[in-house]
Amino acid sequence: MPHLIAVGGSDAGISAALRARELGPGTEVTVVVADHYPNYSICGIPYFFSGDVRPWQSLAHRTVADLEAAGIRLRLDTRAESIDVAGRRLTVRDPGGVTEEVAYDELVVATGALPSRAGIDGLDRLGPDDGVHVLHSMGDTFALARQLDERAPRTAIIVGAGYVGLEMAEAFTARGVRVTQLQRGPEVLSTLDPELGSLVHTELATRGVEVVVDTTVTAIERSEAGLRVSGLHRGVPFSRSADLVLVVVGVRPNTALLATAGATLGAGGAVVVDERMRTGLPHVHSAGDGTVTHHRLLGVSYLPLGTTAHKQGRVAGENAVGGDARFAGSVGTQVVKVFDLVAARTGLRDREAARAGFAPVTVAAAADDHKRYFPGAHPIAFRITGDERDGRLLGAQLVGRLGTEVAKRVDTYATALYAGLTVDQISELDLSYTPPLGSPWDAVQVAAQAWTPAGS
Repeated sequence: MPHLIAVGGSDAGISAALRARELGPGTEVTVVVADHYPNYSICGIPYFFSGDVRPWQSLAHRTVADLEAAGIRLRLDTRAESIDVAGRRLTVRDPGGVTEEVAYDELVVATGALPSRAGIDGLDRLGPDDGVHVLHSMGDTFALARQLDERAPRTAIIVGAGYVGLEMAEAFTARGVRVTQLQRGPEVLSTLDPELGSLVHTELATRGVEVVVDTTVTAIERSEAGLRVSGLHRGVPFSRSADLVLVVVGVRPNTALLATAGATLGAGGAVVVDERMRTGLPHVHSAGDGTVTHHRLLGVSYLPLGTTAHKQGRVAGENAVGGDARFAGSVGTQVVKVFDLVAARTGLRDREAARAGFAPVTVAAAADDHKRYFPGAHPIAFRITGDERDGRLLGAQLVGRLGTEVAKRVDTYATALYAGLTVDQISELDLSYTPPLGSPWDAVQVAAQAWTPAGS
């Protein structure tokens, strides 16, 4: 019986294992998991802290029993140490510290990413016992939960105002913790243009979150006032103190296992794969946040997303049992809820498109989520980017109130990007309409109609 090993128990590894079992029921499938929590939703962790998701076990996409019932053997609390590519053997270390070589026929490495440290002094010396946290695993989750429950901090500093940072600002606020949010760039949520990021900034401020942008954090240390975070704010020395510090400044690909085995690293320091998720090492595939992304507009890039990890893992699992699947590529679709606001993007922003060789034109627009005569209508702010040479849609950004279906509307643009539509062709889409939910021209079409090539 052929043996497939997947290293990594999150999105890509589990997706690969499930697909392999689905298509190759005669294949023995083992998943090596570094901790005790396979297939837990890392994206759902902020909602555990806000109280929206309880108990923590609810974060499991599938339980251990579910995975075992699917025919998957789980080796929990087991670390993959090295790969013998020529001999097709994986060395693992079990919970007792005993190492073992395990033979495989095909190997999928989905070791994901690690929290970025951003060069912050003190972050390697201070940890959860000191009140300094990162948030990337269930272990991190439990450590932060213990501090919140046992020490009841009144103040928190969040370093980083990306997706997780914003979600945690909401979660802490819901628990009565006063939050200061520090952001290196000129505005929160740097995946959006500042004109839309400022709307998110205002929502945070309205909810009592102190937001400080243009701030580079260089150090974290203990002080009489608790924990002191220091750095530069617009070139001037800056510091704040709080009971708790959470650092969420992005991730870096976890590539040590494959790099040591001889895999090539590329964009963002991630493992290079082809569209079939092959690493170039015989019988070794890679998928997920440690792997490069094939972007439909940019080519090879690095954009770690849960949705991408699921798709890449599925492709790797299918090909590991003899299939010929290809990862069709990402367009970078993302969405986040911040209190009562929802922000989303897909494709490229103006500067990103220009760097990639396009001739972008970006136009701002606003359109109501449904007919204004029906009560409860709210405007959605848009920024639409197209190529002035051929009118091709390159990207879209949206911010609107919760309930305005921003997430589903950005999906319309994502579909248009996948299909290679022009901005004008979005008006030809046959979209649904009823006054409580939309308009004869949907908001995505109204925004697209506002776009015109430069000079026209």
